[in-house]
Amino acid sequence: MPVIKILPHAEYCPQGAEITAPSGTSICEALLDNHINIEHACDMSAACTTCHVVVREGFNSLNEMEETEEDLLDRAWGLEPNSRLSCQAFVAKSDLVIEIPRYTINHAKELH
Repeated sequence: MPVIKILPHAEYCPQGAEITAPSGTSICEALLDNHINIEHACDMSAACTTCHVVVREGFNSLNEMEETEEDLLDRAWGLEPNSRLSCQAFVAKSDLVIEIPRYTINHAKELH
């Protein structure tokens, strides 16, 4: 099974983490299954950007980005060329290194 290395994030995994996930699993599902509670305000329906991640290694092994994801990513905080919505990026056979951006655009959370 491919390994997903998550770089340290103050809120979600302060020490960083390494997890495994079966091919065909979304990065978001893999994180949640391993108790890394990344935001996913739209319940993984590709309707927000709260599960945005930056893929530092293994980007080209992921599935092709669809137009809906491309359009949404334009609104993500900290967008980089190797950004993906973790709910739409599916693990293939290669290991990945991902970074969860420091901030998200989540109006519900910001107003709590």
